[in-house]
Order: sequence, then C-alpha cells, then structure tokens
Amino acid sequence: MIYNIYCDESCHLPNDKFSFMSLGLIKCPLENTKDVSLRLKEIKQKHGLSYDFEMKWNKVSISKVNFYLDIIDYFFDDDDLQFRVLVVSNKSAIDYEKFNHTHDTFYYKMYFGMLKAILNPENSHHIYIDIKDTKSKEKVHKLEQVLRNDKYDYSKEIIKKVQQVRSHEVEILQLADLLVGATAYVNRGLANSKAKNELINLIKHRSKYSLTKSTLLKERKFNVFIWEPQKPYFV
Repeated sequence: MIYNIYCDESCHLPNDKFSFMSLGLIKCPLENTKDVSLRLKEIKQKHGLSYDFEMKWNKVSISKVNFYLDIIDYFFDDDDLQFRVLVVSNKSAIDYEKFNHTHDTFYYKMYFGMLKAILNPENSHHIYIDIKDTKSKEKVHKLEQVLRNDKYDYSKEIIKKVQQVRSHEVEILQLADLLVGATAYVNRGLANSKAKNELINLIKHRSKYSLTKSTLLKERKFNVFIWEPQKPYFV
C-alpha cells in the first residue's frame, strides 16, 4: 500500500507567546485521495462555497458553522482517513539545554515523534508538509533525513518523498489544519467562539475523547498524544 500523509502545525514558533504547540497529520491511501478531495469540494459546493475556498480553523465562523460541521462528520464517516496529533503542553517551560536541544532540533524531534507512530515499514509513504515560513525547504530536507535514517530506509521504499505544498491547493491538508487547530484551541483552554465550540463538541462526541488527554497509541481514527516536558519523549 502507498499512503499520503498531510502534515500541519499550530503555534510552532519559539516566540509566538503561545504555551502550546500542536503538530498533526491526516493519513489516507493514495488511491483514495482524489475521491476524498472531490467529496470535500462537493461539501463546499453544497454550502454555496467555491471549490477554491480554503477551509481553515481560523476561518470558522457562525455563518459557515454548518459547512464545517458537515466536514467534521465526513471525516469521521470516511474509514480511509486517519488523524494523529502531538500536543506539546508547555513549550515555554522546556529546558532545551538540559536535553541538548535548540528550538529547531526540538521541533524536528516532535515532528519525528508525531510521524513515527504511523509509518509502517510494510507500506510506502508520501509526506506533504504545509509551507509555513522561509525555512520550510530546509525543514523538509532535515526531516526527510531523520525519518529515513530511523527506518534504515536508504532505498527510499518506506518514505518515497517529503514535499512542500501550499494548503490552499490541497483539500486534505486543509482538513488537517481544521483538526489540528481544533485540538490546539481546546488545549489552550479557549472557549470564546460559539462556532468553534460547536465543532469541538462534535469532534468530542464523534471521537469519544476529551482532546486534552493522550489516547492509546493503537487508536486509529483520532489519535492524540499530549507531550509534557517532565515525561520521556515518546511512548
């Protein structure tokens, strides 16, 4: 099997004044990605939105809440879609020197931990990362090296490619942004948006999780890992 993995991140910069950082992904069989993208576009059309409308957590509003609720329901109804998110609970409290890290090396370690749990050596993977800043190309190259070295994947059979993409051009990456944003919102203790609260309540109901506690590692549909500085890096 070949899988596409679409990665997004929230509050990942060192001086953005947010205590939480979230890194998430959606995994989908390559052969199903076109059908999923088409279905997401059809939901946009159903709600009077153009195909090129970019769905994002920051765009959630009362006027579009029914559209976003349909998107969440679609995610949970489609068995081919899997979500995993890693939440760093208090990045401002991390002692980088203690672990011999800079923010950048810590960032790669978290990204690696988020991806490692869903990479199956029996399958091949295409990894797509949203372009966030001017260092994106460098980050992609570094991450590719780290992942391949961990899997001894020198023939590039497990990790076929790690590539930058722009979220407004990739429907499934937009879905990843929505779920990562929702998880980050809950863990930051925010609740000042009625529309966002409706989405979060639906996610909690459909997933049967609080979003603020780690799920079992084997959880397939909606996998959450809350990383805390005083605990070992990864289970």
